Amino acid sequence: MSSSASGHDPRADTSQDAGKRAAGEAAVDWVRDGARVGLGTGSTVKYFLLALGARVKDGLRVQGVPTSHDTAELARQLRIPLLPEHELWTLDVAVDGADEIDPRLDAIKGGGGALLREKIVAAAARTFIVLVDHTKCVPALGASMPLPVEVTPFGWPNTAKLLRAFGDEPALRTRQGKVFETDGGNYILDLPVRAIDDPARLEAQINLIPGVVENGLFVNRASTVIIGAPGGVQIKHRAAP
Repeated sequence: MSSSASGHDPRADTSQDAGKRAAGEAAVDWVRDGARVGLGTGSTVKYFLLALGARVKDGLRVQGVPTSHDTAELARQLRIPLLPEHELWTLDVAVDGADEIDPRLDAIKGGGGALLREKIVAAAARTFIVLVDHTKCVPALGASMPLPVEVTPFGWPNTAKLLRAFGDEPALRTRQGKVFETDGGNYILDLPVRAIDDPARLEAQINLIPGVVENGLFVNRASTVIIGAPGGVQIKHRAAP
């Protein structure tokens, strides 16, 4: 079967992966010696971690705060020193990926299920850098993917019912036939939404629902977005308020 008939183009994968690599490797330039760094989660951030690990091997001194068990494990393999998770941190920079990014530099995150820890780490950082490949840039958030919402397992169907006011039927996330649990032991409801006109308002409204722990809208948080493409990177900075 041809790639077009199957709906899969291997050349697109190569292009996307090249963009991820370009963005991840470019982000290392924002990490100074002695920095405390928030370490995000996902396939694009993996390239950042690999590049950061190489700098650490060459003598760069950093301390990291991982946003997931998977990131923590990779950081340990790369000998990136980690700070205790039960600690008050002031981070110089946090580097993370996104599932969608809009022209205002607002994002949807949570495809990997680490959105709560990612938002905590982003809020603790003086500078929050988002890495994406060029395929993640969209004119409006929510048009191409559901919005991840982290909820408590207790009474989750009731929480799902209340979420219907903001989209279509939420889907309980599963993995390998089992309910997916976050590193914090919560569930993820993927809420289909149409293009989001007011991300800040929707983020606040959803977080008021009993049972919701956090949602994947990251509004007014990114300081800088690095967009990777096969030919290099494009860097965008949030305009001053």
